[in-house]
Formats: sequence, C-alpha cells, structure tokens
Amino acid sequence: MDKKVDNKKQDKIKKAVALRYNTSKDNAPRIVASGKGTIAEKIMETARKHDIPIEKDQDIVDALIRLNIGTEIPQELYKVIAEILSFIYKLEGLK
Repeated sequence: MDKKVDNKKQDKIKKAVALRYNTSKDNAPRIVASGKGTIAEKIMETARKHDIPIEKDQDIVDALIRLNIGTEIPQELYKVIAEILSFIYKLEGLK
C-alpha cells in the first residue's frame, strides 16, 4: 500500500524539460535544462518570463527527464517533438 502512495506522490511532483534546436548546429533538439520540484518550477518561470512556449505533456517529459543535459532527443521522439516544434513555429509566425 505504501508503494501506491509513493507513486501518487511521484505523479504530483512537477517535472520540466527545456529543449533547444538550432538547425544550423544541432542534428536534433537537445536538452538544455531538466528538473523536478522547485527546479521544474524555475524552468517554467524562466520560460514564461522569456515568452518561450510551453507544451505540457507528461509522457514526453517522463521520457526526456531521464536524459542528461546536452543530450540530443532519441530518434523515437523525433516525430512527436517535430509536431510540437511545427506548431510553435506556426504560432511564432502569427505574432
């Protein structure tokens, strides 16, 4: 029973991952920040402060948060990240 409680607590902990994709330098998007709890809140706060779009998808965050900062995203996430980036680029074009 304690394990269920621990899993629920883990699900409630905020997590965040920040990506950068410089098409002239990077082969794929790279993780530039990641963290849980107060670090995740700071990442989100920084993104909001700089008008950086935020995508809230816990499954993607869970997959990326295990990777080291500076690491390119794995190929199995290319499609979903490309869709998110495409949407962001379209939004940027509307500004």
